Parts: sequence; structure tokens; C-alpha cells
Amino acid sequence: MGKSKSIRTAIIGAGPRGTSVLERLLAHAAAHAAAHSGPASLHIDVIDPYPAGPGHVWQPGQSRLYLMNTQSFYPTVIPEDARLAPPVAGTTFDRWRARQQREPMPALTLDERSELAALGSRDFPSRALYGRYLRCTLDELTAKLPDGVTVSFHETTAVSVRPSRDGTPGTPGDGAPWDGSQGDGTPGGTTPSTGTFDVGLAGGASLTVDSVVLALGHLASRLNPEQRELQASAAQLGLSYFPPAVPADVDWAAIPAGEPVLVRGMGLNFFDAMGQLTEGRGGKFIDAGTRLEYQPSGQEPLIIAASRRGTPYRAKAALAGYYPASVTLRYLTEAALERFAATGIRPGFDHDLWPLLHRDTLWAYYSTLVRSQPAAVPDASDFLAALEEALRPHAHSAANWEAAVESVLAVHVGPRHRLDLPGLASPLAGRSFGSRAELDAAVVEYLLDDARRSALGEEDPVKMAIGALHHGRAVLKTAVADGGITDESWVAGLRGWFESFVEGLASGPPALRAEQLAALARAGVVSFAGPDPRFSVDRRTGRFTAVSPWVNGPPVAAKTMVEALAPANRVSANDSPLMEQLLADGMVRPRLMMTAEGAPVQATGLDVAPHPYRPVAANGSVTDGLYVLGLQLSATQWGTAIAAEALQPGGATYASGQRTLRDADEIAQAILGH
Repeated sequence: MGKSKSIRTAIIGAGPRGTSVLERLLAHAAAHAAAHSGPASLHIDVIDPYPAGPGHVWQPGQSRLYLMNTQSFYPTVIPEDARLAPPVAGTTFDRWRARQQREPMPALTLDERSELAALGSRDFPSRALYGRYLRCTLDELTAKLPDGVTVSFHETTAVSVRPSRDGTPGTPGDGAPWDGSQGDGTPGGTTPSTGTFDVGLAGGASLTVDSVVLALGHLASRLNPEQRELQASAAQLGLSYFPPAVPADVDWAAIPAGEPVLVRGMGLNFFDAMGQLTEGRGGKFIDAGTRLEYQPSGQEPLIIAASRRGTPYRAKAALAGYYPASVTLRYLTEAALERFAATGIRPGFDHDLWPLLHRDTLWAYYSTLVRSQPAAVPDASDFLAALEEALRPHAHSAANWEAAVESVLAVHVGPRHRLDLPGLASPLAGRSFGSRAELDAAVVEYLLDDARRSALGEEDPVKMAIGALHHGRAVLKTAVADGGITDESWVAGLRGWFESFVEGLASGPPALRAEQLAALARAGVVSFAGPDPRFSVDRRTGRFTAVSPWVNGPPVAAKTMVEALAPANRVSANDSPLMEQLLADGMVRPRLMMTAEGAPVQATGLDVAPHPYRPVAANGSVTDGLYVLGLQLSATQWGTAIAAEALQPGGATYASGQRTLRDADEIAQAILGH
């Protein structure tokens, strides 16, 4: 084999995804060195204004009140797939946690040591501690660089990526494949680029590289028209408006104590806001034996929580693993996906995939009901046999299988024990309230019931129905990726209704947060606006207002409003100089999808060609050497915001669990010409 060529690549974005690409490059470089005589020359430029490893979101210095939405056993940036090149260093977060408990690094702070001392495998770590893991992993990787590999970190912003003007080789890379072989390592068969890219940095410097990886993560985003109007009105009237943001970037101290603050959104960012404005201001939660109580510090504002449902996301169940062990999918399985493929069917979401997952959800609920509450269904064996027959795919036409199930339920299960899926997602639907106090009491009742169910774990039928949806979401990620469903199904079904439905049920906070919110409401620190609120600015009184059609009484009003939402993940609405340049130059374009009426709609993510993912230019061409990983793939992959999933011994394993790490591996192989 001839002498290997030198390669220079740039990774833009140094958070978990950028770190994964770096890790895979090192893994393949080490494997190459072991298999061939002499090291190859590889230089990696990592560009991010935030410290590499944690990147923007996972900074180790942020408040420890910001918790991860997954337990310690879940996340990893190191792949565990024996088919991939072995890592040169690093491990999963949970193994790192256990190692730090046994032999803590001297660099750990007192806060980190204190958190680690009490943190178990099933506990929810702080984002700050996960950031420390990411930084530690990066340090371990760079301490074991294979021969011939160098890495430079640039703590600045990349503002442009353009093909080099003269097309001449860069320094040190010359754009040639890793071993002098031809081909770009992808099944698509695009022509390998022999040119280079100029990466412009803030301040005027530039780098010339052979390839670029866009691992951009969360981008700043322009406000939508309603948000712009609220912001402009706030500026005119002297009000305080906090637009969508990464919670750690918000100046929570600017929200005055003792005054109402209107908080829109009751998803995960809401609980971050709640924590900062209560415990973050010196308040304390006290275990009063039968329930949690809140002791105010006197520095809290009055939080008025508002969302379309009127209630927060449902809390996670107490489980031994990421998925409930008692739930096994019977209908929406990977084998079912293979059957669609074998018959040449490109499934529709509402017509083909959801009916299968709906069956799994019903079976999970009623089989758990029979097991955990035997008195609810006296003739359990007859009932389950009849239900199984009614659920059998293709035993009935798509038009009447649900009617067959209803007939079985009418015979065997009383109304009180029936599953109401729409009601789970919208627990206040169909109700009206004579006062805000009546509404607050109803929400507290919902929160305590939800926390009680979470504590029951695998013994609660509702949480196991949600558990089936959680299992199914992992299968759906594989089913819908890379054009696996029709555009109209993606737009109208998957993103149109199912995404918000399943997020509200299966992506909630730890159950402790539900108990804390109930305690805050009882203490008078939190109140609720009600379902379907309308937001506006009352110029006469100089206040933000929110009014629910289902709650009697005057609108809620406040001089401060917080959008408890992440910035919109939509490339066409980004506020990033780099993404705007790429779009303006036609190097990338948003993906267009066709609705059922034949109208094109702009999707959230970039148009890309697999595999590995490379952006499609405005003219339809694909530029080799430019790669995309992560959130900007949201029009090709579903659920890209979730971290890579560590393997759970004895637990369910899905192909989508480490998809991001395999994507990073494909990019690394393409860069190196493998």
C-alpha cells in the first residue's frame, strides 16, 4: 500500500455531536495505524466559541438545578457497537460516574463531588455534571491521540464555509482519500471533491481544510411574528419579555420578586424556570411525611404557568431501565417494518404505523390492568384472549378493528377502567372552571395523581400504556428515517399531531418535579392560566395578559413574560451567521415536503443526501466533503435532539438508540476515505 496522504478537517460545533465525530476520527485513525505500516497524517480543527466537549448546552459551571431528562444509565458519547472501530478512550456516563465515585479526579469541584456522592444509576444527574463527563471524555481522547494525528481547538465562531477560490490543496491536507483509494465511501456515488474549503472565523482569520462537519447543535433563531409583536410592545411599554432561550443563558435574577410573571410553555424548559425562581432563590422543599411542602424564601415571583394543554408534561415512571421491562411490542416491531419493505410498501403514518402502535398501547394498558388490578377484570383470561383476537392485524379491515376492540371492552371492562388516550394527553379537555382557584385545585389533583402513578412504575396501567408509546417511538425513528414514510404522512401525521402528543406523555420530567409543582401551587407561588390561553398586551394597563376560554374570571396579567421554550429548530428561521451564509450562497437548502394536496411546505431541517449526510445545494447538487450531524437533520431523522443511548444489559435495544454515533462513524470513514 502506498504512502497515506495528509488530511485536514474542520468540525464546527464542539458539543456532544462534534465530540462524537472527533472520537470516531481518532478511533479510525488508530485502527488504520494498527493495520498499516506507518501513521497517516490527520489534522482536526474543532471550532466553537464554547469550551469543547460540553459545548453550549452542557457547561459544567451552570446551575445544578438544571437536571438531565434521562437517568445516569442512559447517555453516552462513546459507541458500544462491536462492528465499529474500537474507541481509543472514554466510556458511558454511568461507568464514568461509578469511576469518579471510586477514584475521583483531583479536578472535580466540591459541588461535583457532592452530587456524585449521592448520584445513583437510576437518578437524574445535573446537566452541569454531564458537561463535566463530556469535558473529561474529550481530555481522555486528546491524551491518547494516535500517531500522526493533531487537534487544534478554536474558541471562536465559524461565520462562513465556502469552497476555496482557487481550488488548490490546503495545508496540510490535499483533499486526497486516506489511503490514496478513490471513492467517497458512500453508497450514493457522488464524485469525491479534490478541492478544499475556506472556513471563516469571527475576527477575520480563516482555515483551509479538505472537509467540514456541521455539528452545529442548537442555533439561535428569529422570533415568530407573535413573539416579535410581544417583544416590540414590551419595549414600548417598559415591560420585560424573555424570548425562547437555552435556560442557562437566561438572566433569572432580572425577574422581580413578589410580582406576577407569566410563563408560557409547560414542557421541560418550564421546570428549569420553576427551579430557578424558587429553589434558586433560597426556597426549600420539605418532606412532610405524606406529601412535599414548599417553604418560600420571600424572593419568589408569582409564577403564572400557561400552555395549550393547561398542564405540564406527564412525569416519567419509576423504572429499572429506560424502557419498561414488562412491555414488549407485539405489533409495531422491526419485523413489521421488514414486511413493509419486502412487499414494496412505503408506509403512511396514520394508515400503517400508528394503528400498529395504537394496538401495542392498548395491549400494554389492559394486560397491566389485569395483572395489577385483578378485580377490574374478573374473567381475565377470556378478556385477554378476546382482546388479542380483536387486535390481530389484518384479521379485520382497517375500518373496524377499533370497533371490534370496543365491543370486547364493553363486555369485559367497566367505564372507570377504560383507557382514554386523548384524555391522557389533555387531562383538562372538556372541563370548564368557575375560578382560577378551582382550576389550580384541579391541576394539583392531576399532578399528584400523575406522581402517584409514576411511583407505581410497572404496576400502573397508564404508565405502561405510555411505556408502549416510548418503546414505539424508538421503532418509529428507524421506520421514518431517510424518507421511510411519505411526505404527507410526515407533515400531517408524525409532525402534525403525533409528535406533540407523544412528547407530552413520554418526555416528561422526573416525578419529583410534579410533586414540587403541586407543593408550589399549594404554597401560592405558582398558579395556572388554563387550557388554550390567548396571549396579548393590554396597552391600557401596560401588562402582558393571558386568558383561557375555559376559566371564568379576568385575564391573568403580568409585567414580565418568559417564553419557557427552546429556540425554534428551523434552519430557515435561524439567526446564525454561518447558516445564513450557507443558505445565501446556495450551498445548503431547507428540505421541501409535499402535502396531501400537493403543496410544498418547508421542513425544519436541511435537505440532505445519505449516507453519510451531506447537504443538498440550492441547485440540487451534493458537495462532497461537507457533512451534517445532529439537529439540522430534523427533516430526515425524527427525534434528533435525544442523546445517544448506552446499552442496557437485559433491556430493550433499538437500532435508533445509537444512531447519532453511527452517523458520526460514517462521517469519519468518509473523511478518511475508508
